[in-house]
Amino acid sequence: MFWFVVMLDDFVKLFHGSGGQLTDKLIERLFVNKVKFHNVFGGVGLRDFDDGVSIPIGDFELVMTSDGYTVDPIFFPGGDIGILAVCGTINDLAVMGAKPIAIMDNIIVEEGFPMVDLELVVNSMIKTAEENGVAILGGDFKVMPRGKLDKIVIGMTGIGLVSRGKIITDRGIKCGDKIIVTGSIGEHEIALMSVREGLSFIGEIKSDVAAIHNVIEAALEVGGVHAAKDPTRGGLAGVLNVWASKCNVGIWIDESKIPIRPEVKAVCEMMGLDPLYLACEGRAVLSVNPAYAEDILNRIREFRGCESANIIGEVRSSPKGYVIMETVIGGSRIVPPPIGSQLPRIC
Repeated sequence: MFWFVVMLDDFVKLFHGSGGQLTDKLIERLFVNKVKFHNVFGGVGLRDFDDGVSIPIGDFELVMTSDGYTVDPIFFPGGDIGILAVCGTINDLAVMGAKPIAIMDNIIVEEGFPMVDLELVVNSMIKTAEENGVAILGGDFKVMPRGKLDKIVIGMTGIGLVSRGKIITDRGIKCGDKIIVTGSIGEHEIALMSVREGLSFIGEIKSDVAAIHNVIEAALEVGGVHAAKDPTRGGLAGVLNVWASKCNVGIWIDESKIPIRPEVKAVCEMMGLDPLYLACEGRAVLSVNPAYAEDILNRIREFRGCESANIIGEVRSSPKGYVIMETVIGGSRIVPPPIGSQLPRIC
């Protein structure tokens, strides 16, 4: 164990980029503990560790997010890296309560990358942005020598607007809140695995990649939304542990209420995977006032792909900082935070 810790501390590992505890520790080490000016005009900033940041300007807050996409394979059942980059960026704005209005991209490709594939990726980006009413303002394009990069990497910056004081953050959780997931979990990561590992027996599982801003907007119209987050790297377990830790509450979930497709369950059982940690790219987790929960749920279920949305648990005062799952066999267990992704390069 000692040598394992030393290696993780001395060298960058794949797990450092998987969105779990090691990613957070690395960001704290490199940035949070060193950066003196970490927000602007008192908005959401670096130390908040949220899906994006904000700059209050007049009656609005300008919400921004930035992400890098290194998914492998770049074309997968249900999508590609272009769709993923746009949707992932839009979703990070949406879960902060912002209306996505624009994106900027940075595309880096390896020398020798097929031009036809590059056009397919860019066309996907353009089509997805247009469908969601989001402008592409500009960006940058770079080429790395052959063998110095694995095909293509896309960096994406997103810009959104929200009325001042209406921004949603991770710290909005309240005891008594109901936890809603907007659809079945795990399809994105299993779809990638089916191609990457050559698992033809998995069947027709496609990534759930999609923009979710319309779903979030509908929930906000009903009212009572205290927090929202998209369960990408680290999955559902990652989201709930972030909330429990930041808000010093206990989050209790009911295993029987979590929407998971039978095919995903079967693959998880066969491969020894925990579906709670599988990445989604078209889902949101909401913490909502219990008085509004059923109305929000019914509104969400009206959207295509969200028919299986469900209330899966609630926020309690204890055990503080922990996520507890009541199992289908009548017991309960702690759901620990993810260290890293079960499958690297999922987004």
